[in-house]
Amino acid sequence: MTEVQKSGQPNDRQPDEWQQDFNPNLTAVQNTGLHASQLEKEAPTAYDIKLLHDYLPEFNDEELKQIPVVPQGCRLKQGATYIDLMDRSRPELMAMGDMEASRDHYYVPKTEVNYELWNRLLA
Repeated sequence: MTEVQKSGQPNDRQPDEWQQDFNPNLTAVQNTGLHASQLEKEAPTAYDIKLLHDYLPEFNDEELKQIPVVPQGCRLKQGATYIDLMDRSRPELMAMGDMEASRDHYYVPKTEVNYELWNRLLA
């Protein structure tokens, strides 16, 4: 059987003609676009989202201001730990590369909350 060799240099960045067949959703798990870590300063807090006041009645206004929420449309950082404030049981979850914040989920990144508040959020 004869081997088919790709033309070009060994280090060229041209994709193989079969690449799409092997990886039809190649970009689905890549961390591209807006990320929560890029928008830390612009991120709303639990205090800014009035709906969350009902979900977090045990937190005062000052504490709510210390709980950043990933803005809608932002991708979660793959492998990072989050809590979804809309889930009353609030289990920790590890983000997959294709996850993003939506209006049905209010994600809080563990790296942006002090450990005391984080533990209270889990309780």
